[in-house]
Amino acid sequence: MSAPQFIRTPPCVLQGAPSPVQATGRILRWGVVATGRIAARVTEDIARLEDAVLQAVSSRSQATAVEFADRFGFASSYYDDEARGKGYQQLFEDPDVDVVYIASPHAQHYELTREALEAGKHVLCEKSITINAAEMADLIEVASRHGVFLMEAVWSRFLPCINRLWEILASGELGDIHWVQADLGFPAPYDPASRLWDPAAGGGALLDLTVYPLTIAVGALGFPQRVHATGALNSDGVDTQNALNLGYDSGAVAQLTSSLLASGPRTAVISGSEGWVRTGAPVHNPVELHIQQHQGETRVERFQQVGNGYTYELREVTRCIQEGLTESPTMPLADSLRTMQLFDEVRAQLGVRYPNDDLQAAASHAFSKVPGSA
Repeated sequence: MSAPQFIRTPPCVLQGAPSPVQATGRILRWGVVATGRIAARVTEDIARLEDAVLQAVSSRSQATAVEFADRFGFASSYYDDEARGKGYQQLFEDPDVDVVYIASPHAQHYELTREALEAGKHVLCEKSITINAAEMADLIEVASRHGVFLMEAVWSRFLPCINRLWEILASGELGDIHWVQADLGFPAPYDPASRLWDPAAGGGALLDLTVYPLTIAVGALGFPQRVHATGALNSDGVDTQNALNLGYDSGAVAQLTSSLLASGPRTAVISGSEGWVRTGAPVHNPVELHIQQHQGETRVERFQQVGNGYTYELREVTRCIQEGLTESPTMPLADSLRTMQLFDEVRAQLGVRYPNDDLQAAASHAFSKVPGSA
């Protein structure tokens, strides 16, 4: 069996590395788009970085933008105004903003990220970075054309516990890896106004949850050669839960489950020819690993995190921009594209379609009619 494909470990979580809040270069001025729960949690960690400044925040509402700015100490706040335009457009035009963190619902990610890139801003966008692979491919082209940094905010890839997991697998302690099981689920009360249940917002278990179990499978085995998906859709066409069987030419397999209906162990198990390792819960933010070789005693390793845990991905973004990189070696753009391609296939099998798919198809059709286009 060929060696597993491992996600590269970022410098900020290597053993003996300085704290992720410690400055690594010039100060970066951050803009934050959206003011929801995840935006607040990440903003708390941005504020912890020694080389970060909270420069600007945008929201549709003046009251919300001002309240968020006051709460965290942003220098500027922007909001939708008939004369000045959308709040996020004003933020993108602000010359004092270096890098933008986008925390809006999934379906808005593509438009917002594209506009920020076109304005010459570096961008960290929440997962799922787009609705489909066509959107992601376009963002890669735009970022490349403008020479700016772009990364999907899959924070799990940067956590100390997860990177220790890769070290254990790479050491050969567990032998050849043959199968992976991972799940993530919680009962989310149905609310058609919630982004979780709104097709127009990219709602459903797949785009909101599945990237985390997939991260474990990709870290242990790489991207699969085959995927078979089963699941359930509600009357709005939103996937309430899904189960993915991933197949590899090596013979390895992975089973991933995500659900908005039920609570599960929310752990991952990676099994090899010489033993297994199980993450603590939740799988997207574990702080302990249980390791066992065959029938030997189980070893437990525990980890501490700085801040809310987002400091590690924020340090990677900061380091990359300071060093002039346009993507992260730990969360490369090709991985985001391959993830969206896999999700496109899963959605085709499940029958999930979003309004963004129709918009992207219409845009592609219009481009094909332009004289001289490929």
